[in-house]
Amino acid sequence: MKRGYNKELTPYEDVNEALAQLSGGLTKLLGDGLIGLYLTGSLTYGDFDLGSSDIDFLAVIRRELSDEQLRAVGALHKRIGRNVPTWDKRLEGSYVTKDMISTKRRPDEKRPYINGGKINQYQYGNEWIINLYALQECGIAIIGPEPRQIFPTVDINDVREASKRDLIEDWQPKLDDPNAFEIEGYDSNHLKAYAVLTMCRILHRAKNNDFASKRVASAWVEKTYGNHWSDLVNMAEGWQHGKAMGSDKEVKDFIKFTQEQIGA
Repeated sequence: MKRGYNKELTPYEDVNEALAQLSGGLTKLLGDGLIGLYLTGSLTYGDFDLGSSDIDFLAVIRRELSDEQLRAVGALHKRIGRNVPTWDKRLEGSYVTKDMISTKRRPDEKRPYINGGKINQYQYGNEWIINLYALQECGIAIIGPEPRQIFPTVDINDVREASKRDLIEDWQPKLDDPNAFEIEGYDSNHLKAYAVLTMCRILHRAKNNDFASKRVASAWVEKTYGNHWSDLVNMAEGWQHGKAMGSDKEVKDFIKFTQEQIGA
């Protein structure tokens, strides 16, 4: 059972500082109400890019945060943003209760979700299963039990099914939406790069049994499907904040291609 933060957890001093402040702050605010704090995302599977990646985390709490606790957690995130300004809007994570991870079934309850420097209450979509799989395979315990000891087991077939539902329910509607990549508070180029790399991972999951980072999945797509998508995939894989991405049409065409390949 881990209760302290390893300040050399990642090779990046400012990332480590942000995580140390998050770990220490949540421990002070929640005490025994904090069951676990987990690092996930690109920092855990060797795909991290200082220019584009977020710091992804998941906190497991004993019960829902009270209004007072939620305000205190929000204030903590603002302090971290001021103290480590590079990560002010790039610390992304959720606060889920122990009951929510008692089964791999997608929770009905909303959870506090921090992104872009703001906390909102959101219900999980199909990413729930995909995130559980990433935690199971690559997640790192900062505080609490190791991921495989606390999170429900998910297999690759669960992930494939969730990815297919994600295409149908979340991505297909964007094809007819002229403002699909225009969301207040978000960089549209970032959203398009994210869409392309998400399609690469969905395509990889459909044909492979192992966990793949965005970088590995995008390289596999280029090798498997030839040069037609190379420029778009390379652009997304190398995207950083401040850079432009491909057109909306190119990205939507790639979403359509992904649907065709997996029969969604």
